[in-house]
Amino acid sequence: MTAWLLPEQFSDVLPAEARSIEHLRRVLLDAAASYGYELVIPPLVEHVDSLLSGTGQDLDLQTFKLVDQLSGRTLGLRADMTPQATRIDAHLLNRKGVVRLCYCGSVVHTRAQGVYATREPLQFGAELYGHAGREADIEVQQLAVRSLQLGGVERMTLALSDVRIVRGVLAGMVAGPELLRDILEALSRKDHARLQFLTRSATAAQREAILALPELFGDAGVLDQAERILPDRPLIREALRDMAQLAATHVHAGVEVQIDLADLRGYNYHSGMIFSLYAQGQPDALARGGRYDEIGATFGRPRAATGFSLDLRELVRHVRAAAPRPAIRAEWSPLEGYARAVQQLREAGLTVIEIPAGSMLEGKQFMFDRELAWADGRWQVRSYAPS
Repeated sequence: MTAWLLPEQFSDVLPAEARSIEHLRRVLLDAAASYGYELVIPPLVEHVDSLLSGTGQDLDLQTFKLVDQLSGRTLGLRADMTPQATRIDAHLLNRKGVVRLCYCGSVVHTRAQGVYATREPLQFGAELYGHAGREADIEVQQLAVRSLQLGGVERMTLALSDVRIVRGVLAGMVAGPELLRDILEALSRKDHARLQFLTRSATAAQREAILALPELFGDAGVLDQAERILPDRPLIREALRDMAQLAATHVHAGVEVQIDLADLRGYNYHSGMIFSLYAQGQPDALARGGRYDEIGATFGRPRAATGFSLDLRELVRHVRAAAPRPAIRAEWSPLEGYARAVQQLREAGLTVIEIPAGSMLEGKQFMFDRELAWADGRWQVRSYAPS
């Protein structure tokens, strides 16, 4: 194997794609700023006990670990920037009211999260702390939808769920940790036969509710069906009411909504509403998010929290290729005034590319439409047409 080959599912980003990614990064950060989100830049590496606080086993398995040569402590290479933003809110900013933070940077995964995904996503995300009401969930989801629209996704589906539904259904069930884990796994797989076996000792009402969850999938009308079938418990009623309001808000804005009450992604991490955004015809979500009120407690400061994140390298595939950028052609010259003329053009915001005499531009990112030439005793810019 040649020494310069990269590890599997890591890749270089070449000029054309890098230009699109950087443009999209700036657009999304500006969009987040228009909502009042402040940019933070956490470190790539942290002590693993801080990096994984309250995040559950899934993120632990996704995190590369190494030993700090200075302290001997175990460090983690971040696999998600959300816990870092939570730490910043809890310990560094320490504000009492609503805090909005956004971020954009590379994260690294031990295993790719999709068939065509990279193990080094460029994660963009936004987190809102300090408000437990539906208004925060709506804002975060609307910003996620806007982010995909800015990334060129014209038609999308918002998938909604809420971990409070499953927790409400399982409340009071006499079952050990292992049985509960098996039930949750079977629910996430919608394995009806397995669920029938695992719930054989449950009460009739409990079993009926658990077996109904995988079938509660479809448009917002599923919520009315769930209200009739599921137990009448405050946690379930509150979750269904919140989902109905959010679904109506998005449908009114022209976004297709799908409900899946057996979606248990991040069950041990999230505390309420969770959502995913899919481009039409695509099997993998482009953005994911939800409420995670309990994570701040692991940093010693419980805070209501909701947010989302996406991978810019995935989203940029939906962006139309940018046209070549106009540039001024300039052949290196020792003549007096040449360097000053080039400098003045660049200071004016123009792109000037200097090349050897007689050579051509090989890249596709720029296109010569003018040239800097010596004429009539001075340096001047004139139209350029390649011969």
